Amino acid sequence: MDVPTLIKMARATAQGHKLPESLVCAVVDHESVWDTYAIRYEPAFEKRYDPVIAEKEPTEHYSRAFSYGLMQIMGETARELGFAGKFLSELCDPIVGLEYGCRKLERCMVNHNNDVTAALLSYNGGADASYPGLVTKLISKYS
Repeated sequence: MDVPTLIKMARATAQGHKLPESLVCAVVDHESVWDTYAIRYEPAFEKRYDPVIAEKEPTEHYSRAFSYGLMQIMGETARELGFAGKFLSELCDPIVGLEYGCRKLERCMVNHNNDVTAALLSYNGGADASYPGLVTKLISKYS
């Protein structure tokens, strides 16, 4: 799928969650550079949430510690937000990944009274203080 089509999908999903379209596009740009098949194992996430996922069967356990797709949504987070698909790799489907990434970002925005910096820090898990700046500098590209 080409990037202009993915941008249209991101904008539409952002609208559905009452999120700024340019912010969602900036998150995607930073997280995956619009690569729908982007995945990344997050060992720190696995250790942090091990009590939550340790009792799962091994594939599910490790899959929850990966981030997937355009918005790099964590498998565990997607499950918490209601993702019921059999395989977490379905989050690489742009429609699915954008939906759950926007659900997460929307939750972060609500929890932080629409403070974009605080919401982005929360979206990223809070470990990288530079994350909000890295994302917000991309917003103008999509305004």
